[in-house]
Amino acid sequence: MNKEKIKEKYIKYNLTKDDVFKHQHYIIITRSGIEKIAALEDISLQFDVIKCESNFAAVKCTATNSEVFVETFGSALKGDGYKDGNCNTWYVLEMAEKRAMSRGVLKITGFYELGVFSEDESEEFKQN
Repeated sequence: MNKEKIKEKYIKYNLTKDDVFKHQHYIIITRSGIEKIAALEDISLQFDVIKCESNFAAVKCTATNSEVFVETFGSALKGDGYKDGNCNTWYVLEMAEKRAMSRGVLKITGFYELGVFSEDESEEFKQN
């Protein structure tokens, strides 16, 4: 993880302590931070539902700005715990969409390559 590059991005995107927190192993950007980055970069997002069932959904996100094109996916599997799922809510399509969007924004802006993730990507990444 390159702390100097991450700091530069924090400044570029005007991220505050409300937008970012340290997880046990990772740096996490909140939903508000993701929205702020997407707006400042003028990222266009398009979503395609790949699969949607009562307890599972997968969504493809195509993220573009004036320089970069990225395709990525988000999924959500409802389970009785994290041993048999990655989501503890019944609205799996919406969770898959949020995960796909977060990944698209983080990939297109270079945060992913620095080991920075979104709180939407895993229930374990939620701030206490």
